Amino acid sequence: MPSSGRLAVDERPARRRADSGRRSPVVVFVHGSLDRGASFARVRRRLDDVATVAYDRRGYRGSRDVLPVARGLGDHVHDLLEVIDDRAAVVVGHSYGGNVALATALDPRGESIRAVSAYEPPQPWLRLQETVGPSAGTRGPPPDAEPAAAAERFFRRMVGDAAWERLSEEEKAARRADGPALAAELAAIRLREPPFDVRALRIPVVYGRGEYSLPHHRRAVAWLVEHTPGSELFEIAGGRHGAHLTHPDAFAAMVRRAMARAGDAPAVRP
Repeated sequence: MPSSGRLAVDERPARRRADSGRRSPVVVFVHGSLDRGASFARVRRRLDDVATVAYDRRGYRGSRDVLPVARGLGDHVHDLLEVIDDRAAVVVGHSYGGNVALATALDPRGESIRAVSAYEPPQPWLRLQETVGPSAGTRGPPPDAEPAAAAERFFRRMVGDAAWERLSEEEKAARRADGPALAAELAAIRLREPPFDVRALRIPVVYGRGEYSLPHHRRAVAWLVEHTPGSELFEIAGGRHGAHLTHPDAFAAMVRRAMARAGDAPAVRP
């Protein structure tokens, strides 16, 4: 993945002309926890009529050694703004990347973002409030003393033991090396209050979820659709949390829906 600035960024121009003949905003993909920009490769191949960008967030893969581990969501917002570079953009975030996309769209510096698509962004603060009330603490599993081991366990839990065993030793080592970034991310998301207010969004948002995703992911997306003005739900039939890998056609269709909504958005938000 070539480097642009400090982050490892992969920019691909449109390889064929869009059907409308009109220049579209650049589509920027933001990956989730213990993932990397390359995981969107199958989706991007289905969007070869538009310019797309994917990058490794700080602490992950190609960006692992160029920036310190993020102190919180704000560092990732800063990085995404740097990648967008004031261009008209549709931002697509998967999992934790969805939170990065939403927070950036709400940042005053993100006014060039025309639309957001967020697939199953985790909302642990909502689950806490549902079960023990907003005034309770943000208890969760204690931070793992060994980030590499925590990364392996996270991968096995989210993707499966068989998928882990299929990885090469080099790829297993790379995932373990992402452990410090993962640990910091999981610690930073244990909050009493939401770090952003989706009710303040004034651009189109398309939320995605899988038909067979875990109940807490599905409930979080339902809550977000209900509370984000003018947003809509895109459900991927047969999909789970990793739909960008298993259902790239449907995931690309979700992105195109956000692009279509972006065409209805004002050039600058009021």
